[in-house]
Amino acid sequence: MLNKKSVDDINVNGKKVLVRCDFNVPLDADLNITDENRLVAALPTIKKLVADGGKVILCSHLGKPKGEPKPELSLAPVAKRLTELLGQEVKFAADANVVGENAKAAVEAMNNGDIVLLENTRYRIEETKNGEEFSKDLAELADVFVNDAFGTAHRAHCSNVGVTKYIKGECVVGYLMQKEIDFLGNAVNNPVRPFVAILGGAKVSSKIPVIENLLDKVDTLIIGGGMAYTFMAAHGEEVGKSLLEEDYKEYALEMEKKAEEKGVKLLIPIDTVVADDFSNDANFKTVGRGEIPADMEGLDIGAKTSELFSDAIKGAKTVVWNGPMGCFEMPNFAKGTIEIAKALADLEGATTIIGGGDSAAAVNQLGFGDKMTHISTGGGASLEFLEGKDLPGVVAANDK
Repeated sequence: MLNKKSVDDINVNGKKVLVRCDFNVPLDADLNITDENRLVAALPTIKKLVADGGKVILCSHLGKPKGEPKPELSLAPVAKRLTELLGQEVKFAADANVVGENAKAAVEAMNNGDIVLLENTRYRIEETKNGEEFSKDLAELADVFVNDAFGTAHRAHCSNVGVTKYIKGECVVGYLMQKEIDFLGNAVNNPVRPFVAILGGAKVSSKIPVIENLLDKVDTLIIGGGMAYTFMAAHGEEVGKSLLEEDYKEYALEMEKKAEEKGVKLLIPIDTVVADDFSNDANFKTVGRGEIPADMEGLDIGAKTSELFSDAIKGAKTVVWNGPMGCFEMPNFAKGTIEIAKALADLEGATTIIGGGDSAAAVNQLGFGDKMTHISTGGGASLEFLEGKDLPGVVAANDK
């Protein structure tokens, strides 16, 4: 069990608190924020620190400026929107150097309960290299450090790991980070059974460590999405133009054998929706397993598979889902993903966890978000958690 100190365990009254958030939000051409989920997710931690009389200094990266201050990747629009969401001024410290004269002056002038937002941490080239100088610059601004950015927890950068070496006071996690640790970390390591994992998405190769870690923990492992065709091809079945990783067919067979030895039920699709082109307007039909025509490609699981998978989910007490069942962005090939989302939404007394990235987008887009226990905010970070890896950003926080 991961037991980290959180914002509830510290006294921040009158102290300067550096908070690493994940404000890596999408912006349109006019620099308007097009999805503010990450801002909203950060509010509980910010509000708590303000209410407790902390001087709250927020920092985050945005995009990949690679050490060059690019105006279109400035956090200025974030400060403006946070001001509206919080109902109090979030002062923006515009500084190409992130911790320059502006930032230092803004922090100096703070009263208890004030909020300052620093410029994009990736304006500094050292950020992604976890360089000493920038880590020290950040640490000198504050007395206490709070990491609430799960989306970057799998990376060791200055603003989430390096800074913890030099800060004088405590290093703790925020509410969002705490939630991710509680759900993702502990559900996988200490699940209430039956425990079902659903893996979709494009490639087997990107999910190898996840499959291996989960086979030691789950009761049922469901494989859908593009990954499934490699499993089918491993049995000598025709997969047409579907996604296929030739080099991983042997691996797929090994995983099936490992599942059998461990008494884990491993399910792959028994029918497939195939199309003659990768577009929503393509001609499509459903075919049985091993019957994919040579000139067509699989873009979704079929109705029988949806039923098979939904039945396997019934009665589960813990479900982790990472990766859609098909090309859900195209309405004609979203049915499989919708059916799985429905099956999860209908579960009673179960913990349902959606591992970030595409599966989070799918669940939210299809309107099932509020029916899930937890939707992870970090794609890469949640995958590494499911692999059983230690995340540098989590490890760097003080233990209770």
